[in-house]
Amino acid sequence: MKSMLPTSRRGFLRDASWSATASLATCLLPGSRAWGQAAPADFTTRVASGRQGVVASVHPLASQAAMEAFQRGGNAIDAAVAASLMLSVVDGHNSGLGGGCLALVRRSDGSLLAIDGRETAPAAATPQMFYRDGKPDPELSQLGPCAPGVPGLLAALEHMARELGAIDWRDALQSAAQVADEGFVMSDNYARVLRGAADQLRQFPASAAVLLDANGQPWPAGHRLQQPDLATTLHQLAEQGVQWFYQGEFAERAAQHLQQAGGVMTADDFASYQIARRSPIRTPYRDYHVVGFPPPSSGGIHNAQMLGMLSHFEVPAIFARSPAQGHHLLLEVMKRAMADRAHWLGDADFAKVPRGLLDPAYLQQRASSIDLSRATPVTSHGQPPRADSDLFGSARHTTHLTTADGQGNVVALTQTVNTSFGCKMIVPGSGVILNNELDDFSLAPGVRNAFGLLGSEANLIAPGKRPLSSMSPTIVLDADQRPVLSCGAAGGPRIITAVLQILVRTLDLGQPLDEALAAPRVHQQWSPDQSVCEQSLPESLYQELESMGHNVRRIASSAVAQGISWDGQQLMAAADPRVPSSAASY
Repeated sequence: MKSMLPTSRRGFLRDASWSATASLATCLLPGSRAWGQAAPADFTTRVASGRQGVVASVHPLASQAAMEAFQRGGNAIDAAVAASLMLSVVDGHNSGLGGGCLALVRRSDGSLLAIDGRETAPAAATPQMFYRDGKPDPELSQLGPCAPGVPGLLAALEHMARELGAIDWRDALQSAAQVADEGFVMSDNYARVLRGAADQLRQFPASAAVLLDANGQPWPAGHRLQQPDLATTLHQLAEQGVQWFYQGEFAERAAQHLQQAGGVMTADDFASYQIARRSPIRTPYRDYHVVGFPPPSSGGIHNAQMLGMLSHFEVPAIFARSPAQGHHLLLEVMKRAMADRAHWLGDADFAKVPRGLLDPAYLQQRASSIDLSRATPVTSHGQPPRADSDLFGSARHTTHLTTADGQGNVVALTQTVNTSFGCKMIVPGSGVILNNELDDFSLAPGVRNAFGLLGSEANLIAPGKRPLSSMSPTIVLDADQRPVLSCGAAGGPRIITAVLQILVRTLDLGQPLDEALAAPRVHQQWSPDQSVCEQSLPESLYQELESMGHNVRRIASSAVAQGISWDGQQLMAAADPRVPSSAASY
C-alpha cells in the first residue's frame, strides 16, 4: 500500500541518539513485575514503529503502562487510559487526578468522538472571587483555594474505559498505585519545575510534606519521589470506583479543605460533575480531513481557521522559495485566528460561539489582508457571518499523549492541571494536586491570565461553566477516511500554533512526523503583538522576519508535542526531543 502521507520514508528506525537524563534512563523500582526493571529500549526512545499498537508520551513509565495495556488485550483506548493514569503519578506537575482533559477518539468502525473532561466552575463561583480592593487580582485565580475547578480527568477516563475499552481499567489503576507507593526517580526537568514552584508550595503544608524535604527545600533530580497517599487514592478508585472520588470520601475531604482555606467548592459540585460528549470539528485541507476538538477547546476552531486561510496560498512553493516568507505566512494566520479567539471563544454551552468563524468566505476575507512581504497590523477580531444565530452548541503546563492500534482505534488526549502543580494545593491524605483552571476564564476585560492571554465576556466565569482551553488533540484522515496522523501538544496557547506547524510540515511540506516534531517553531497570539521564535531558527531567518516588520522575541523552547503517523503498513509514534520523552511500540 502506498504511503498515505506525502513522504516516501519507510521502515522508521528508533532514534539511537536519545539522550535522556540518567534519572529517566534508569527508572528502577523496587517492586516485582515490569515496574521492578529498568525501562527497556522501547521506552527510552523518541521514535518507535509497529503494527499492533504504538504510544507517544512524555515519560517512559507512561509509555510502558500503555504497552502493558496492549499486552493484556487492550486497544488504543485502554492504552491511553493506562498512560494517562501513570502520568498522574510521574508527571504530576503537568497533569493529574485533580485536573482535566480533552480526548479525541477515532474508533475502529470509523466513528469520531470528542470526550470533554474539562474542569467546571463551582456553583458559587463569580468573577468577584478574584477581586481584591475592587480590582481583579490574577494571583487569586492561580494560587490557592479559589483557583480550582471541579476535576474532570477521572470521569473522562472511566467513561473511555467502560464504553470504549476492551479490558478492566482497574489493572492500570493498580499499576499506577504501585509506582506511586514505591516511587520513581525524578528527572532533571521535574526537579527544575519543582524548584520554580517551591516558594508557593511552602504555603501549603500538605503539598510541602510530599514535594519538599524536611527543611522545606525541593527534592533534587535523582530523588525517588514516593507518594503513598496518592497510591491509597488509586487503590480506593480501583476498589470503589470513581463514585468514591465524586460522591464519596474524596469529594467531602477536598471540599472541606478548600472551604476551610477560603474557597467555595462543595461536595455537591463534585457530585454534579458530568463529562460532555461533543461533535468533533472536521476541516477539509488539501486531500485530507483534519479533525479537531470543538469549544471549550479553542484549538480545534483556530487550527481549522488557520488551515482555511492557508488553503488560499501555495504553501510548499512559498517555503521552497523562502523559509522566512513561509514562517511569516504562518505568523500572519496565527495572528488573525488568535484575535478571533480573544473575542469570540468560550464554553459553547454558555457563550455564543459562531460557526461562521469557519465559513470559507469569511476565512478568505481574513486571508486577503495578508501581505507576503511584510507584517500587517491586526487591530481587532473579525466579524463572521450569522454571529448571533448559527452557533456551536453542546452535543506548558499540560501534557499530551497519543495511542493507536492495528484495528484503527486512535486516541489523541491532552490533560492538564493548568500551570505547574496547579493551584499548589494537595488535598491532605490523598496525594491529589488540584488544578488552577479557573485562571483560564476571563477575570475582566483587559486582564491577562498566566499565559498572557486576553479574553472577553464569552469566557467570563459562571457556575458550571468550562473555561476556554488551548488543548488541541487532532486526528487527520485521508480521502478514504482512514487515519494517517494524530498529534497534540502541551504549552498553553503555543499548543495551538505547534499543532498547526506539525500539520503544515507533514501535509504540505511532506516531512516525516519525527522531523516535523523536531523542527523549530514560531508563535503569534495577537496580544501582545510579538512573533515568538525558537532560538534554533537560523539567524538569517530572524533578521528577515524583523525586516518584514515582525517584533521578534526569541525563546529557548516552545510547546512539547507528541504524534503518530501511518504509512499504510506501519504505525509510527514520535515524541518531542525538546524534553525527555518516550515512544513505544507493540
